[in-house]
Amino acid sequence: MKLIKTMMAMMAIGMAGFITAAQAQDKGTVGVAMPTKSSARWIADGDNMVKVLQAKGYKADLQYAEDDIPNQLAQIENMVTKGVKVLVIASIDGTTLSDVLQKAADKGIKVIAYDRLIKGSANVDYYATFDNFQVGVIQATSLVNALKLPGAKGPFNVELFGGSPDDNNAFFFYDGAMSVLKPYIDKGQLVVKSKQMGMDKVGTLRWDGAVAQARMDNLLSAYYTSGRVDAVLSPYDGLSIGILSSLKGVGYGTPKQPYPFVSGQDAEIASVKSMLRGEQYSTVFKDTRELAKVTANMVDAMMAGKKPEINDTKTYNNGKKIVPSYLLKPVSVDATNWKPILIDSGYYKESQIK
Repeated sequence: MKLIKTMMAMMAIGMAGFITAAQAQDKGTVGVAMPTKSSARWIADGDNMVKVLQAKGYKADLQYAEDDIPNQLAQIENMVTKGVKVLVIASIDGTTLSDVLQKAADKGIKVIAYDRLIKGSANVDYYATFDNFQVGVIQATSLVNALKLPGAKGPFNVELFGGSPDDNNAFFFYDGAMSVLKPYIDKGQLVVKSKQMGMDKVGTLRWDGAVAQARMDNLLSAYYTSGRVDAVLSPYDGLSIGILSSLKGVGYGTPKQPYPFVSGQDAEIASVKSMLRGEQYSTVFKDTRELAKVTANMVDAMMAGKKPEINDTKTYNNGKKIVPSYLLKPVSVDATNWKPILIDSGYYKESQIK
């Protein structure tokens, strides 16, 4: 009799443990809408979001829209219909989501803008991103340092590239970079031979490397039949690779005609390899593992009826409200420091780079 009681008690404990584990893994589903798989960066974002959400007991519905706006709208509509608890959205065009976010709000679904600000909607609860103005500052500072300004006489020729005009971040990147570059342009130490300045002239729709390459081709043929380009402000590694291809096509990349200093962003493997070959000069590392953790903590806090941790309540006005935000710090990377930042941190394995 004592043995039977002991066995029943053990079974009860086991069942209680099973129920607790099941409850821990049953917090509901979080919809994660990512823009595209064409960039390694966004694949990493999606993978990291799924990993941290699952570790916290959520299911994740991860969808990629391949930079197709109607496709992303349909994916988010479907998530709302299925009744996800929270939407985490890295938007393709942050101005197109107002209607679907109203439907989400009507159903009590919370919304976190992930990395890219969603504009024109009051139904954006929080924003998790990096300090985007600082990204531009880092990019431009790397070029200024490479040219040994302000000490070097110059003048040096520089051309400017911007990100996608439908991505709010692109304007912050550009403005941050120009806060560093414009004083040198005003003094004549830096010269934009094409005179193409401002996001309306230098923007690159959908962050498309082929578009950047074609524009660089045009700049070289129109303005650099004599003289050389000394530096190129590029806001993203995918554009940098296209720009470098264009430069290589007209003879840059030799001892007599070295590449200009070209910036970048996201520390994508192709660009890290390019830096080690002496092509791309620098990039900006944004640790998507940390961004995923911050976002998942926001989800957890809202689901518990608490206020998520934020560190910015002034910067990001989406046209309807100032969206409370958490900004992470971006890091400058070049051929001198890539290993401790990217390998020793566990973000990449050295075998992926070499």
